[in-house]
Amino acid sequence: MPVKDLALRRAAPALLAFAAVRLLGLAVLAGWGAVADSSPHTLLSARWDSLWYARIAAEGYGYEIALPNGDVHSNLAFFPLLPWLERLIAAVTGLGYGSAGLVVSALAGLAAAWGIFAVADLLYGRRAGVCAAAAWAALPVGIVQSMAYSEALFTALAAWSLYGVLRGHWITAGLLAAGAGLTRPVGAAVVAALWVAAVLARRRGEASWRTAVGALLAPAGAAAYVLWVGARTGEGLFGYLRVQGGWGNGFDGGLAFARFIGGRLGSSAWPAGVGLIAGVLLVLWLYGLCVRQRQPVALLVYCGIVVALALCASGYFGSKPRLLLPAFPLLLPVAVALSRWRTGRAAAVLGAAAVGAAVYGAFWLNGSGPP
Repeated sequence: MPVKDLALRRAAPALLAFAAVRLLGLAVLAGWGAVADSSPHTLLSARWDSLWYARIAAEGYGYEIALPNGDVHSNLAFFPLLPWLERLIAAVTGLGYGSAGLVVSALAGLAAAWGIFAVADLLYGRRAGVCAAAAWAALPVGIVQSMAYSEALFTALAAWSLYGVLRGHWITAGLLAAGAGLTRPVGAAVVAALWVAAVLARRRGEASWRTAVGALLAPAGAAAYVLWVGARTGEGLFGYLRVQGGWGNGFDGGLAFARFIGGRLGSSAWPAGVGLIAGVLLVLWLYGLCVRQRQPVALLVYCGIVVALALCASGYFGSKPRLLLPAFPLLLPVAVALSRWRTGRAAAVLGAAAVGAAVYGAFWLNGSGPP
């Protein structure tokens, strides 16, 4: 029997669990929309960043908005792989670009769940892999995986690149890392993970020419786009940083986020401040568990950078929960713990999390949403 068929059969429970959780989220969103008179399709494909991606797919780069305070929001801040795929699918199927983005996210979500399963299965066994894929789908902001956003696509590329690193498939890992670098700025985390793993492989005497090729390929996607933006803006290497600065994005070590939390604690919204502190501590605690679990260095480097960029960036604070979605190694300690429980008990916990995520996702999208 073909190896690919065996791999799909092994991953099938994880993919079914992921699909079930996501379908539950969409069903609750549809029910909520019927009561609130809102369109689930619009909420998923035609609000916030999804509109920017669809415009890039339709018109290319060059669109920008000048704000009253002098800031400029340019679509050059958005990396090109998702709109390229939207344009391709729209051309083949006749769908609108927003709808094509939903197709990309649906397929990428399954690929991401499969990649997360593959990593967890390789390290901790099949049951842990199934639990990891289901837990990723059941995150409170898991609805973003079903939106015309780039998180699902990026996570798929990152997970399979890291799997390639763990298996020593360096060229494949490098190509996937390059794809991740064309998807989101945090693609740098995948590159760093591959480079660190390559250095360690060389020290162990396990490196080859394939290792070097993979390491060279890894940053190609992000480097090509950043250099292109620099050439287009005429500002060289600083062009992309200026574009991000126009959106208020930067890295300040978490000072702006700390001030934001402090402002909440000193106001009538103090419960929100307490909740934010609890959320940050939970993320840091989970990362500590990853270290204690002795996850491979590549996973720790990747996850650490994703977490650092999410928590320490100075951009819009409402985006931080979804920016943590690609940090799937945080879920591996939880998945291992669940895998040791009886099947019924683990399914009940994951089911409860899925219901909570579905309700929260519908509430979130009908409210402030994930900018």
